[in-house]
Amino acid sequence: MKKLPVIIFFLQLFTTGFAQSNDETVIRQILQRQENSWNNGNINGFMDTYWRSDSLMFIGKKGIVYGWQQTKNNYLKSYPDTTSMGKLSFELQEIKQLSDIYFFVVGKWHLTRSAGNIEGHFSLLIKKIDSRWLIVADHSS
Repeated sequence: MKKLPVIIFFLQLFTTGFAQSNDETVIRQILQRQENSWNNGNINGFMDTYWRSDSLMFIGKKGIVYGWQQTKNNYLKSYPDTTSMGKLSFELQEIKQLSDIYFFVVGKWHLTRSAGNIEGHFSLLIKKIDSRWLIVADHSS
C-alpha cells in the first residue's frame, strides 16, 4: 500500500512526458509540412500551418505585418514562382513548450536557389486552437 503513491507519481510523470513528446512531434511535423509544401511550390499548403486570422503577426525585415491573407500576399509577391522559391530547409535549434497551448520554436531557414542562396533565423509562437497547432506569430530575418 505504501508503494501506491510512488507508482502513481511515476505513472503521472510518464504520461506527462509522453504528452509533451507527442505535442513536440506534432510541432516538428508542422514544420516538415511547411518544408514539403514550399519545396513543391505550394504556398497554400505552406500557409495552412498559419492561423487564419487578422491577428496573425509576421515580423520580417520590413516590420510587422498583421493578418493571414496579407502574409500570404507578401509571400506570393516575394516568391512568384518555383525558381524564386528555391528549396527550403529548416534547422531547428530550440523547441520549448510554454504551456498546454503554446510552443516557442527557434531555428534557421535556408533557401537554395539558382538566383543565389539566402538564409536567416526564425522564431515562432505556435498555439493550439480548436485542437490544431497553428503558427500565430512568426519573426523571420
